[in-house]
Amino acid sequence: MKYEDLTAVYAGSKGWMNVLTTKRSKKKAMDQRLLADIKRMKSEWETLENIMEHSIEPSEEGLLDLSVAKAKYFYLLREARHRNITAFSK
Repeated sequence: MKYEDLTAVYAGSKGWMNVLTTKRSKKKAMDQRLLADIKRMKSEWETLENIMEHSIEPSEEGLLDLSVAKAKYFYLLREARHRNITAFSK
């Protein structure tokens, strides 16, 4: 697609700046959601780990839930690293 074609597409009701601003705001919102999900999964993983440590005989289901929570947490961390997100990002 040529530059002229792209400008014609975006020249309607939105300008280039609006499109870029919308894209940035969506990325920022997704980044914030990812950080919140990381914090939530870390808390869930730590809670399950604490329960399993204090259990006399941990159940198979509990151990499975623990491993799933851990896997989700590390997946979200990898995603944040891939997106170059830190907790101090603005």
